[in-house]
Amino acid sequence: QVQLVESGGGLVQPGGSLRLSCVVSGRTSSSYHMAWFRQAPGKEREFVAAIRWSAGSTYYADSMKGRFTISRDNVKNTVYLQMNSLKPEDTAVYYCAATYGTVVTKSAMNYWGKGTLVTVSS
Repeated sequence: QVQLVESGGGLVQPGGSLRLSCVVSGRTSSSYHMAWFRQAPGKEREFVAAIRWSAGSTYYADSMKGRFTISRDNVKNTVYLQMNSLKPEDTAVYYCAATYGTVVTKSAMNYWGKGTLVTVSS
């Protein structure tokens, strides 16, 4: 089993920044893909970004490129999502997820955190 615990959400003004963290514990593997998804009120959960734990290869949803950065700290077993130039439409619950497969889609993830709420509002 793998446990994922997110933190770092909160209220931020438009144009501001936040860094989300996801602490990974349990039976982890360097071959895992770690990912961030988000779910806005009344909408489907959507892919944000992913990183291959071993190689550090990163992938982003087109709408997040240039504003969001995913990274990981192997020593701290933590995955981060740095979010800049935040917009009201970025308001959502952000979830950390892991898969030991190579496909990073909502249905393919094996483990999920409980999420952290990000609210972008003035």
